[in-house]
Amino acid sequence: MEKVIEMRGITKIFPGIIANDNVNFELRKGEIHVLLGENGAGKTTLMNILYGLYQPDKGEIYVNGKKVDIKGPSDAIALGIGMVHQHFMLVHNFTVAENIILGSEPKVGLKIDYKKAVNDVKELADKYGFKVDPNSIIEDITVGQQQKVEILKALYRGAEILILDEPTAVLTPQEIEELGQILKNLVKEGKSIILITHKLKEVMNMSDRVTIIRRGKIIDTVNTKDVDMDTLAEMMVGRKVNLVVQKDPPKVGDVVLKIENLEALDHRKLPKLKGVNLEVRAGEILGIAGVDGNGQTELVEVITGLRKATGGKVILNGQDITNKTPKEIIEAGISNIPEDRHKHGLVLKFSLIENAVLGQHDKEPFSKGILMNYNKIREYAKKLIDDFDVRTPSEEVHAGALSGGNQQKFIAAREITKDPYLLIATQPTRGLDVGAIEYIHKRLVEERDKGKAVLLVSLELDEVMALSDRIAVMYDGKIVGILDADKTNEMELGILMAGGTLKKEGEHDKQ
Repeated sequence: MEKVIEMRGITKIFPGIIANDNVNFELRKGEIHVLLGENGAGKTTLMNILYGLYQPDKGEIYVNGKKVDIKGPSDAIALGIGMVHQHFMLVHNFTVAENIILGSEPKVGLKIDYKKAVNDVKELADKYGFKVDPNSIIEDITVGQQQKVEILKALYRGAEILILDEPTAVLTPQEIEELGQILKNLVKEGKSIILITHKLKEVMNMSDRVTIIRRGKIIDTVNTKDVDMDTLAEMMVGRKVNLVVQKDPPKVGDVVLKIENLEALDHRKLPKLKGVNLEVRAGEILGIAGVDGNGQTELVEVITGLRKATGGKVILNGQDITNKTPKEIIEAGISNIPEDRHKHGLVLKFSLIENAVLGQHDKEPFSKGILMNYNKIREYAKKLIDDFDVRTPSEEVHAGALSGGNQQKFIAAREITKDPYLLIATQPTRGLDVGAIEYIHKRLVEERDKGKAVLLVSLELDEVMALSDRIAVMYDGKIVGILDADKTNEMELGILMAGGTLKKEGEHDKQ
């Protein structure tokens, strides 16, 4: 088959780390090729080289059999290469159409022909089966739709080769299915696609071939149909990985978190939480399932003090903490692995040493009065890095220099190590590879077994079902059902998540 991309002997070295070590990679025309590897394995670096964001220290790149020199993204775009990054690059107060045409605007004289832009975008979206409204404002649409806008942006610029970096990290199960269909439509039209991922389920469902990269080196390239998930996991991590969560029945204690008739508004001042009632007990993991945008984010923000409640109460260990400051809530004994690691989890320009003590930097042993004890802080940062296998050249590096998965591991390490009464884990394994997921899951179960209350909020239904002892389903700002995890299934949860009701043995879970 015809090779559209060939990368030969690519080497890229950053201070203290060989990100790509003599890597050979090829993409055939009309295939979906997954680049699979752990966090920090060098997947994104390799694709950033192909897209011109980095220059290789050694190696050659061929596009359609011709040797090329890609000095920047504009060179890549001219060669028909488009890239959709893990963290989207959209202007939030612009419309869908304005974002897609940005930099390539159709004009009438000196004016932008907005009508033509809207028609072009609509035509392109319809051609590939994208359901997006060209006139919607970006901040008003779901993350899944924003991703479609990014893909359309690349196609609008004539991309024949598409690189998608962790495309399913922020999508709901339904959106993942939709994305799979979109990619198949693109391939039918002759496009070639590279997916960077470490989600094995999607690898099996979406790809034709898989190249496994570990610690900067290529391990192998295999046909997807010739392997299974366990084999891929072992090749990726270099050891056998347990893909099933091991846990004993819970030893449930007193109610730690009690939420009564909680109400709150969204950013547009419209009702978002509409009378939420919930209890999380010591020694259990309560999972919240729901399609993105049904109030899960706002619920966590109210509990952690980032959003004001307009009604109802949040009670921790019998103490009313409604609308307290985030600092007071942390001191009351709540830890939070946040949904958005960049916005609420880390200060990207601070070192890992400084990030290690966020929220407790003014407490002993890290400080006395106004003086910080940097020896103790450094020691603590090193312990977090070692305990959670955070891949970093040293604790001195800025948090922004770590791969997304390693940033996530570092935040999880910090929040779990605080020893809270209630640990809130929101999308705790977003962007993590199977080895890291296995470890985070184990740690969450350990916290529950130590008698902590754990509130898990995840869009990954598999994760909610595997980890939770009880599952609360959120729909349209309300809890519409609470089920025992071992007595329910994906079908029942899916019905509740879509706003339906369950009828079984004369029993109803009503909205």
